[in-house]
Amino acid sequence: MIRGVLFDMDGTIVDVPYNWPRIKADLGTQGVPILSYLNGLAEPEKSGKWKILQRYEEEATRRAVLKRGMRGFLDFLAERRIKTALITNNSRKNTDILLGRFRLAFDFVMTRDDGLWKPSAAPLVAAMNELHLRKGECSAVGDSHFDIKAAEEAGIPHIFILSGDRAKFTAFKTAEIIPSVRALREKIEPLLKK
Repeated sequence: MIRGVLFDMDGTIVDVPYNWPRIKADLGTQGVPILSYLNGLAEPEKSGKWKILQRYEEEATRRAVLKRGMRGFLDFLAERRIKTALITNNSRKNTDILLGRFRLAFDFVMTRDDGLWKPSAAPLVAAMNELHLRKGECSAVGDSHFDIKAAEEAGIPHIFILSGDRAKFTAFKTAEIIPSVRALREKIEPLLKK
C-alpha cells in the first residue's frame, strides 16, 4: 500500500508556460538535457547561459497557476497521513516562490540546488530515505519522460503521468497516463494505506 507520494512540480503541481524547444534552441543544448549541458560548460559561457535559463524560469514562475484540483488532492493526502515530497529540476528560489504563493506544504522538498536532478533516480531515492519510505510504498506523479525514467530507476512501482497526450508516452509501459487530478485521486485512493 502507498504511504508516500513523490511529486514533480512544473506541469504537475502547477501549470507553467514553458516553451522547451525554444529554450533548448536559445541555449544550444544540441539534444543534451539542459542541466547536464549547462553544468558541462566552461566559463564565461556557463554563467551566461544559466542566466538565459533563469530568465525563462522566472517568467514562467510569474505566470504559473495551481493545477486544477491539486489543492484538494494534497489536502486529501495530508488527511490520510500520506507523506509527500516535491522533487523538481527547478531552482530553490522559484520553488519557494510557488510554495509561498499557493500556500503549499510538503514533508520534503528537493530542488536542483541540492545537487541532484532527474532523470537520475538519486533525488527520488534521497526523498524516500528522508521520509523513511521503501520504494514499494511510494507512488511518483509527474508530467514528463524524465519523471518516468527517474521513477523507474528508483524502482517505484506506481508511476502516474498527468497529461492529456497519451501518445507522447507510448514508449513507457510502466507509467499510467492520467488526464486530470481528479482521475489521479481515483487511481491512487484504493492504493493508500488503510
